[in-house]
Amino acid sequence: MKWRNVGLAMGVVVALGAALSLPSCGHDQKLVSITVSPSTVTYLSPTAAPAVFKAYGTYIHPPETKDISGQVSWATDVPDLLSLSYQAGTGEVVGPAQNVICGIADLSATGSEGTGGSGNILVGYATLTIDGTGPNCPGAATNGELVVTPAGTGTGTVSSSPPGINCPGTACGALFSPPNNIVVLTATPAANTTIAWTDCPSPNGNQCTVTVPAGGFVNIIATFTPQ
Repeated sequence: MKWRNVGLAMGVVVALGAALSLPSCGHDQKLVSITVSPSTVTYLSPTAAPAVFKAYGTYIHPPETKDISGQVSWATDVPDLLSLSYQAGTGEVVGPAQNVICGIADLSATGSEGTGGSGNILVGYATLTIDGTGPNCPGAATNGELVVTPAGTGTGTVSSSPPGINCPGTACGALFSPPNNIVVLTATPAANTTIAWTDCPSPNGNQCTVTVPAGGFVNIIATFTPQ
């Protein structure tokens, strides 16, 4: 009987030790994925306002999803394209870098798997697009080209609204895209000089209004003639 009780006691000790050796869910919470929100952002111009990004981690042991924006490492694969700055209580603030024309880059949020003893690294991504009016920009398919060719024996200048055209007396052009593709050209003739438009769909004195088609080409001739 005595030996039986000792054996029973030892069994309890072994079972207790085994239970204590099991992983603790609270201690070993494991990160299994990272999601960056928003997942895509398009800046409509290189001077567009920054956007705020957050990283959300999904855990097990116990299951939970929470904001981990301040616990991950933020980076981009095109550092010359984006400006990154983390703001506590807000998130990762990302905008176009200075002197950028356009481009596409990934924003990444990197974190370790958790406290469960694994050294695995997890990464969440977002895709950021900075648009512009250059011919190689992501929105180039929507860009239309407007060219103004001054002609005649007189002199004058032609400018546009929206800005882009600024002809001091030689042929010049610019790219325009919706919704800024309705362009008003304004000619400023020199003294004692008249202006006449050719191929202008809506001439009105020294002004010409033209809609530049997406992906299209328009050539307007501005003829300056001395009086």
